[in-house]
Amino acid sequence: MANLELLTAADVRLMQGLAQRVTATRLELVNAEATVGELAWNWGKAHAAHGASWPRQLWFSGGELVAWGWIRLPHRVRRSDGSAKDVTSANLVYQVHPDHAGLIDEVIDWYGRTAVDDAGRTVERTVVPSAADGFALRRWAAHGYRTDPASLGDTGDWTQLNERTLTELEQPVLPDGFRFRTADEAGPEAAVQAHLNAWAPSAYTAESYRGVSRTEPYRGDLHPLVQAPDGTMAASAIMWLDRANRTAEFEPVGTHPDYRRLGLAKALLLHGMRLARAAGADHATVACQGAPGHPRARALYYGVGFREISRDAPLISTGDGTGTRTRSAG
Repeated sequence: MANLELLTAADVRLMQGLAQRVTATRLELVNAEATVGELAWNWGKAHAAHGASWPRQLWFSGGELVAWGWIRLPHRVRRSDGSAKDVTSANLVYQVHPDHAGLIDEVIDWYGRTAVDDAGRTVERTVVPSAADGFALRRWAAHGYRTDPASLGDTGDWTQLNERTLTELEQPVLPDGFRFRTADEAGPEAAVQAHLNAWAPSAYTAESYRGVSRTEPYRGDLHPLVQAPDGTMAASAIMWLDRANRTAEFEPVGTHPDYRRLGLAKALLLHGMRLARAAGADHATVACQGAPGHPRARALYYGVGFREISRDAPLISTGDGTGTRTRSAG
């Protein structure tokens, strides 16, 4: 790691700029992990704990960023219940501007050279290109990457990106005694607890929230919460406003298990979209699992007007040509 360039906050801002340019011209090529909001969320919540294992590479043309790669190397994640999970494979998030598509081979080569263990041995490598990027998929295949078996079947692990316009929004309706808050109003402790309530066990901490809240384009007034009558933070979402494309991205969205099936998530999404529209957005996006065996979130988003615009194509390489994943415990 000593000779590798590690990802910085300044890099993330450049990467978000490329994401905005690709979104404006070829939205179907945008992978759900390479959006303005997803980059902000993943950087903000985890860079303090895991940034030392995040090498990156940037490619420029005429002084403008035209491609980037961000590797998350194997690491251990400690969660709120005291457990730990070992992530044993490397994962690449990347983006290449369509006018410079040929750079994909440089991205792939860099990934192969960089995703190695302390002894210099190649580790298992995963990546999720857009399923619409036929050229990139052919190049990944030429380098020995194959469809990840974990993505196959009705319960496969792959993501779709969904979009809707912000016209004709329904009025959100909460059950009696519940009310909307924002992170600005409720404060950091409530914002953290709302996430933990929805996602436990989680690696999210007060430090994670500080990182998120300091990452562009986070806004506490676009971080809505639902508070239950007893004061419990029952649901939460963060919206990331892309002013260049007048789009707001939901990431993440979650509901406390004890308060599900009450219509809170639907109301929160509708309320959030109204906040986003008032802030200048005219479209909203959200990602969810796409396989048929994971219908719940997709049905929720379709129920408030979202429709699929792109999906990812998970790939894997073990370095030995088998394309077979060895799953980590936990």
